[in-house]
Amino acid sequence: MVLKNNKIAFLYAGMAMLCWSTVAVAFKRALESLSVAQLLLIANYVALLALIIQVAIRGKISVCFHQTRRQLLSSMLLGLLNPFVYYLILFKAYYLLPAQVAQPINFIWPIMLMLLSVPLLGQKLHVVSLIALLVSFSGVLILSLQGRIDIFAIEEPVGVMLALSSSIIWALYWIFNLKDKRDDQIKLLVNFFFSSVYITAWCLLTGELRGIPCSGILPAVYSGLFEMGITFVLWMKALQYATTTAKVSNLIYITPFVSLIFIHLFLHEKIYLTSVTGLMLIITGIFIQQYGVKEKK
Repeated sequence: MVLKNNKIAFLYAGMAMLCWSTVAVAFKRALESLSVAQLLLIANYVALLALIIQVAIRGKISVCFHQTRRQLLSSMLLGLLNPFVYYLILFKAYYLLPAQVAQPINFIWPIMLMLLSVPLLGQKLHVVSLIALLVSFSGVLILSLQGRIDIFAIEEPVGVMLALSSSIIWALYWIFNLKDKRDDQIKLLVNFFFSSVYITAWCLLTGELRGIPCSGILPAVYSGLFEMGITFVLWMKALQYATTTAKVSNLIYITPFVSLIFIHLFLHEKIYLTSVTGLMLIITGIFIQQYGVKEKK
């Protein structure tokens, strides 16, 4: 039984937020020399190793070898969605778009979750949710302008669609993950094992295993550790120690704003007014969805 302590909870949450705020820079650095598949290959295996170590420390490695057929099938599906398909799409979006555009658009996944919950979980679509949807998608539109004022001059529409698609994949993963009641770390480890099989097969078929540049390995390792492998555990610790999870969960909305600072400092991207405005609209839409529907209920 974990004793509740908000100070410890906020410490863990702050570390998780800091890690997630820096990974957009790592993605872009890695993609300067690695292909999308090569980045995922390295990051996936690094995250898998980190998860093995964490589960081993808890003394639960043996549990991973005693999965039922249904649990294995669940992990095969979940591992296909995330990290395999999710990160292939997300990394391609980062390759095509400035980091200040790709990162906030991907953050729209709670709105996608709301939409998908209607057909998949049987939830009702409230008027408040529709307002939230319009607000957040107007933010995506403004973000896509990349500093321009002409709404018909969206640069890299394919990249924008990929970033939106990644948020749909993540929302689907979240919904299917709800139905799997296994220990979170063990479930994640088995999912990543299957994903490592998928990405290895993909790289073998496409010839991506040859000629991996050394210059991209360090940021790819960083991505695997701090986007996939360690940060998840920090966040789960924060939620375990928090007296009220809502207080900690709200901190996550600071992440994309902090990320813009790192993007400017390390990638030297000029931060557009449209990026800040679009991000604020996306976050506003998410808040309307989360708190507006609660008030309505």
